[in-house]
Amino acid sequence: MPHHWKSLFLLLLLQLLNLCSTKSQPFTSSSNPHLQFPCKPPHHSSYPFCNNSLPIPTRAQSLISLLTLQEKIQQLSNSASAIPRLGIPPYEWWSESLHGIATNGPGVSFNGTIPSATSFPQVIVTAAAFNRTLWSSIGAAIAVEARAMYNFGQAGLTFWAPNINIFRDPRWGRGQETPGEDPMVASAYAVEFVKGFQGGGIRDGGLGARTVLESDESGDSLMLSACCKHFTAYDLESWRNFSRYSFNAVVSEQDLEDTFQPPFRSCIQQGKASCLMCSYNAVNGVPACAQKDLLDKARNEWGFKGYITSDCDAVATVFEYQNYTKSPEDAVADVLRAGTDIDCGTYLLRNTLSTIKQGKVQEEDIDKALLNLFSVQLRLGLFNGDPRKGKFGSFGAQDVCTSEHKTLALEAARQGIVLLKNDKKFLPLKRGVDFSLAVIGPLANNASLLGGDYTGIPCNPKSPFEGLREYSTRTSYVAGCQDVPCMSDAGFKKAIYAAKKADFVVIVVGIDASQEREDHDRVSLLLPGKQMALVSSVAAASKGPVILVLAGGGPLDVTFAKEDMRIPSILWIGYPGEAGGRALAEVIFGDFNPGGRLPMTWYPESFTNVPMNNMNMRADPSLGYPGRTYRFYTGDRLYGFGHGLSYSSFTYNIVSAPKKLRLSKPFKVDLSKNVLHQPGDVLDHLHIDEVTSCDSLRFFVEIAVKNNGDMDGGHSVMLFSRVPKVVKGAPLQQLIGFNRVYTVSNQYTTASILVDPCTHLTFADEHGERILPLGEHVLMVGDIQHFVSVEIN
Repeated sequence: MPHHWKSLFLLLLLQLLNLCSTKSQPFTSSSNPHLQFPCKPPHHSSYPFCNNSLPIPTRAQSLISLLTLQEKIQQLSNSASAIPRLGIPPYEWWSESLHGIATNGPGVSFNGTIPSATSFPQVIVTAAAFNRTLWSSIGAAIAVEARAMYNFGQAGLTFWAPNINIFRDPRWGRGQETPGEDPMVASAYAVEFVKGFQGGGIRDGGLGARTVLESDESGDSLMLSACCKHFTAYDLESWRNFSRYSFNAVVSEQDLEDTFQPPFRSCIQQGKASCLMCSYNAVNGVPACAQKDLLDKARNEWGFKGYITSDCDAVATVFEYQNYTKSPEDAVADVLRAGTDIDCGTYLLRNTLSTIKQGKVQEEDIDKALLNLFSVQLRLGLFNGDPRKGKFGSFGAQDVCTSEHKTLALEAARQGIVLLKNDKKFLPLKRGVDFSLAVIGPLANNASLLGGDYTGIPCNPKSPFEGLREYSTRTSYVAGCQDVPCMSDAGFKKAIYAAKKADFVVIVVGIDASQEREDHDRVSLLLPGKQMALVSSVAAASKGPVILVLAGGGPLDVTFAKEDMRIPSILWIGYPGEAGGRALAEVIFGDFNPGGRLPMTWYPESFTNVPMNNMNMRADPSLGYPGRTYRFYTGDRLYGFGHGLSYSSFTYNIVSAPKKLRLSKPFKVDLSKNVLHQPGDVLDHLHIDEVTSCDSLRFFVEIAVKNNGDMDGGHSVMLFSRVPKVVKGAPLQQLIGFNRVYTVSNQYTTASILVDPCTHLTFADEHGERILPLGEHVLMVGDIQHFVSVEIN
């Protein structure tokens, strides 16, 4: 046999042996046999930091004590260097998992045994489901796939998600990544996602997701590390002359306390997040990553236990863009002393040694950062030897893109789709009827445009056209516009012709990454380019009614379509992920009863006159400033926060709720804090730190929900409150609880919502201190109101 044939034969034989061995030993060959890890026997396993019977702080301190100054500095970047003499390989801190394992960042690679991962809907869409169980299940499913990819050397263990900033302005390019405009919803999402992602228990998650292994009772052990970002008041990319790299967010103490900070506080206190990312922007003149009082609040007041990373190059921007310091060394000193532990970038690598030589920081400052970094790695089991022999070592390719995870992605898309308009109950279309369907639009037949920011390589993506074609064999597709910017009407003629011939038309338009993304804000809320003209032309020519489907994360002013009788139904699908096409078809044809509700206000185009750099949440009529979000906005709106229709209608009845809450003395009243707004020196509010009986004030609101329609389906019950207007700046209303329940046609279902008056019936005064107004509070669900009087005995 010729030599090259021998080589080929041996190669084929080896491949065959590898395939055979993979079935019984998933980590012997194809699962990265050269996986690098610390504490590898026999030469590097006897160090104290490898002894997992020792406390984590002891192990971390032991490791730090063995490092030279240069080795310490080399750990201060997201791409941490190897320490060969101790057997410690390099480590990449930066991996992304916003709504599935993403290609952003150097920590993830799909160029390996695992070529794809489940792509769930963008966060703004899953937020529209108002379903805590769904959020937790998605976090847990992503965690399983992430750990599997780590076992194959295709991902790290530290992931920089979720994004829990407030969707303050509808033009923000990254609003799509967030749970929306409400701090209570953002807080709840943060808690559920982080808990699901960092560790839960292997079981049926209730939505078809395999969740993860139990953490230890101490809460120290982590399956993966989640990172709450971007701390804080970050919600501007690039608007006019303002850039995120140099923007100074001027935020009142009032708005910080009851809008911008609650999601981060919850993420840390209830979610137990192990990472916090400080943002590019300055807050009231000080760069976030250099603001010691801000980062100290997280650690000392909220009990944060983890590491703090800068956003990428946010250490460099302190000097380079914000001109906050006079030298690179001053910037390094400021961020390290403030409490930033690691730089996503190389600025600390390049400038820390000179900073030490100039006496601006001490080696002990670096040791503090390393203690936080190594502690998280130790909690992840990174120094416990071969991870394939650990409790997460069984995860592999068989746990990625599973049927359960793909079903969960489909369920998330179903629950997040919002029915905005449905005149005369036009939808759903009847199945089994032979009719022709024209699917039109630049977003109708390209699933890759419907992923949104921070997307990976999906398992099995399906476009709206592909989904609808499975329901109607006589389905045609015409783009109408060449692309989403739609600068030409050259394709209109074909679209109009298709509309004239079809019995029904589904037109899919909206926005994509060309219009909204990281580092790019929108300038208009209207449909891009000539999309509006396309919709109107098709509606005017169509033989039958037109169903308008809107894609994209940010609100759109489609007043023209809302008022057009030829467009009886409008659906918002956002960025629905890989199963979005299937989910849309199921909703349109009635296999799923829509129940999504908008997690953000949809403003008219005139809102673009409001300066995006104005961070004030409260309205100021004297300046013609309308305020922001449903809690404070006083202007017109196209669709309000929480809007969402169903194929059923619902009525509510508050079955159980107190009529009075009595605050028992003694309580710590500081009359110097209380501003008396009523004649006769009547006390009208208390500061929360004066109330000693918060736990005893909690109560449940029991709500009976009746499905008055012919279809079963999920429904999100949303409970709002309106506080007495005794102090300036009270919100118009605020969400205090929500619960997604499954309802049966023509039957009652009960929803129970826990109300904590010290949290839910309070807001911040002008000094940033939370107050509980005394007097009559109004609880609202649908059009039902219930009055609760808060009184002092």
